[in-house]
Amino acid sequence: MISKIEKFTVSTYFTNGLKATLSAVLPVLILSYLGYFDMGFAMALGVLLTYPSDIPSSLQHKINGLIVTAFLVAGVNLAINLTYPYPVIFYPFFCLLVFILAMISVYGQRATFTSFSALLTISLSLSHMYTGWQMLQHSALILAGGLFYTIISLLFHYLRPYRYAELQVTECIKLTAKYLKLRGNLWNSIADRKVILEKQLHLQVELNDIHHNIRRVLIGKQINSVSSNQNRKMLLVFISLVEILELALSTSFDHNKLHQKFEKHPKVLSTYQNLAYNLASTLKRLSKNIENRTKYIPKHFLFKDLQALELAIEEYEKELGKTEASEGVFMLKTMLEYAEKQVEKIKIVERAFTVVTNNYDFKGKDKDLEKFLTPQYYPISTFIENLSFSSTLFRHSLRLTTTLAIGYAIGLFLPFQNVYWILMTIIIIMRPGYGLTKQRSIERAIGTIIGGIIAFSILLGIRDHYTLSVLAIICMLLGFVFNQIKYTVSAAFVTMYIVFLYGILTPNVVNVIQFRVIDTLTAALLAYLANHFLWPSWEYTKAPEYLEKSIFANREYLKEIFDFYTKKGDVTTSYRLARKNAFIEIGNLMASFQRISQEPKSKQKNRLIVYKLTELNHSLLSSIASLGTYTQSHKTTPSSKALTIVVEKVLKNLEQAIAILKEEKIENKNEITNEELANRFTELKNIRQKEIKEGIPIDEEAFAIKMQEAQLVIEQLVWLTNLSENILKTTKTLMEE
Repeated sequence: MISKIEKFTVSTYFTNGLKATLSAVLPVLILSYLGYFDMGFAMALGVLLTYPSDIPSSLQHKINGLIVTAFLVAGVNLAINLTYPYPVIFYPFFCLLVFILAMISVYGQRATFTSFSALLTISLSLSHMYTGWQMLQHSALILAGGLFYTIISLLFHYLRPYRYAELQVTECIKLTAKYLKLRGNLWNSIADRKVILEKQLHLQVELNDIHHNIRRVLIGKQINSVSSNQNRKMLLVFISLVEILELALSTSFDHNKLHQKFEKHPKVLSTYQNLAYNLASTLKRLSKNIENRTKYIPKHFLFKDLQALELAIEEYEKELGKTEASEGVFMLKTMLEYAEKQVEKIKIVERAFTVVTNNYDFKGKDKDLEKFLTPQYYPISTFIENLSFSSTLFRHSLRLTTTLAIGYAIGLFLPFQNVYWILMTIIIIMRPGYGLTKQRSIERAIGTIIGGIIAFSILLGIRDHYTLSVLAIICMLLGFVFNQIKYTVSAAFVTMYIVFLYGILTPNVVNVIQFRVIDTLTAALLAYLANHFLWPSWEYTKAPEYLEKSIFANREYLKEIFDFYTKKGDVTTSYRLARKNAFIEIGNLMASFQRISQEPKSKQKNRLIVYKLTELNHSLLSSIASLGTYTQSHKTTPSSKALTIVVEKVLKNLEQAIAILKEEKIENKNEITNEELANRFTELKNIRQKEIKEGIPIDEEAFAIKMQEAQLVIEQLVWLTNLSENILKTTKTLMEE
């Protein structure tokens, strides 16, 4: 229990919550002591409105984002107070301002949080209007609160500059270990491979997010400043983790075929599975030690596991004889090679956190790192391009503006106590997608009710203001901490915080909170109905776009691998970028499928076909990665014309699938027939025999390596061809539905 509490208190979520809570509470406590509670409360408001934009990034982007948000929320507050006395100006201005602020989200994640803060400012500004000098003073205090939070955030950063990055890398190690374990589960003969694949795809979405956060923090520091040894160490670990993931994805064997082949020799497969599990366990153990900052002591001896697999392969070969066992030995040795590579990468991660050294050799891996980051610029053309009903964010902005206008009108004409609470709840709940809005509405309502019941129960027995103040601060902290972990819990703590706050400030707390609950439920209902009926953006309409991006990314990845296979040399930046994009797009595709699953049954059109295409694209990525990994780790023979034709056939299939998704005309010039393709595979299989017949000197070991290459490369090409044809066929079915 104590270890869990310690783990919780050192987490990123707790640190972020602590920053926000301290920044909000300190001005209130200090200024209240001096007799200026209202000023302290205004500063706390500025803190709470600036806090959401404090997301992972380089230090420069962090500072810029927080300062821009602080000035924007203060400016929005001032604008609302200036226009409110003039209804003819205020109502059109209110709608226009909401729409523009919502549209800011087109500029990415930080802009989305800045937009959220500014929209919250609009609703909170309506809670109390100011005039004259007070109006300027209140906006200035909000700005001061935002700048105060910026200082506190920077203070936390300099006190522990690498802790966030370290925790993110730790989480990445943990998720990668989980992925490796899932791959190990595939070696069970009775494993449900469909369920395992679905879990892998869900995990890929999480890995994409964590990779994105790490890139922004580590690569940003590498580019914008003199990188420290600690930063380079974590960057080396991150690169190794990406390569471990690629290797895990590369082990794309036909498990049914393998289990049939080794049915009478289960020891070799169980030995390999044991090694796969120990790889995952080693990473998981390492992540726990880094997280808890304890000394790492290896539990598994991976080199012994490799030796055990080698012995199992030798026993298999002796038992069957060299000739009969040759095909199986080729397969097993390939598995062994993948495992050796995994152990090599894991040892790099181990050494980075256990060996004291000031020299981390990147071997050129840090070249052109800035290309792995999304550029940070905000052209007006991006905003203008999204002013169309084809844009999901345009629809969302229009929907949010209309819903807030309706909510405001309802609050004015019906006996609601606080209109601003309805608007604030709508802003918090509403998201561009139906599924997330519905989920947030339910979670917000449940959290509000649970939090209200608990808080009122406490108020019945406790009325002491100091005790309630302490409880309010604790609930505020936990509300921040759980905001991204469990929204229902966060909503419950936020409700308790508000109840305790009103318990201190007003004697008639029951009546006040009763209205808050009614306001919250009304807003949740409005948000839910708006996402269903006002220019809805159903996810199935966007599925072809995500499919197109995933297929395109896989095609580019295959092109890079074929180029590398042909030219050899070092792995290029463009190769690694293509790999990164392929991983990201398969995760985005799965996330799109998840959103489809959250929508009403009547709107889950082509759900099964989309999932089938997601599976096919994941299998395609796995096969491409397998070919790429083999090519990187072996001295392959020169590319033949037959190989070129087969790869071109796969690329052509993928290009045709993309054209169908874009509803473009398909050109079938110089189409390769199935008969010609079969001849090319036969030609590839005969390459080694021709070399021997022509009298090319080759020893037994070299011959075995060439035969292994022929078998593995041809198997992957056959698999790639089949997958690309299935993708093309299923894409046609999707677009015809």
